[in-house]
Amino acid sequence: MKKRSEYLALLKKRLELNWVDEGLLFQALTHSSFTYESRQNGIENNQRLEFLGDAVLELAVSDYLYRNHPGLDEGSLTKLRAAVVCEPSLARAARELGLGLCLQMGRGEERSGGRERPSILADAFEALLGAVYLDQGLARVGELAIQFLSPVIEDLLQGRLERDYKTELQELVQQRGGEQVQYIILKEEGPDHQKTFTAGVLYRGKLAGSGAGHSKKDAEQQAAKSALLNQGLQKKNF
Repeated sequence: MKKRSEYLALLKKRLELNWVDEGLLFQALTHSSFTYESRQNGIENNQRLEFLGDAVLELAVSDYLYRNHPGLDEGSLTKLRAAVVCEPSLARAARELGLGLCLQMGRGEERSGGRERPSILADAFEALLGAVYLDQGLARVGELAIQFLSPVIEDLLQGRLERDYKTELQELVQQRGGEQVQYIILKEEGPDHQKTFTAGVLYRGKLAGSGAGHSKKDAEQQAAKSALLNQGLQKKNF
């Protein structure tokens, strides 16, 4: 089996970047469990870069869809963007890049399958984009984001990926003159490195559906799916 350093070398080759500050790349690949277990001063995890990368990603995808799909109206663009930047799509791109094999993470997280956990992979992809943005600028990070997400976008346009239930639910509510739905976390179970979240979706103050997942985003998607499948809500209640 290859060492992490070998996978990291392959990632650098794939990115084809001349880093000004390569430390940003290492930070993007450092999971919070590693900094927690190592307890070494000066080691930063990728959470702040993930926050930045999330915003950069949304802009890059919005710009690409607007310029390349002039026939789509605002609603269709919004729905497509939501499906592109959702956790399963980002995790897929991260797997294609081999990010899971490049991550620094704690032993407990690794033993529990963290290198393949969709939420961790999606966060790492966003953190990587945040690092590229700081080091290379907006134009370059936009090119990279679309380069690695273009297969996802194509599959979505061809209807080959799982539906975005949250967007579908909100569209249904809006079509029927309703207000916004609200998502809440009903329950968290399990250790920090392997939590299961149960989310609920509220409509007019009542629980319309609930669902579980290993990340809050996934749990919310399952809650929205539950609400859509609830026949009572498909009728007058919506």
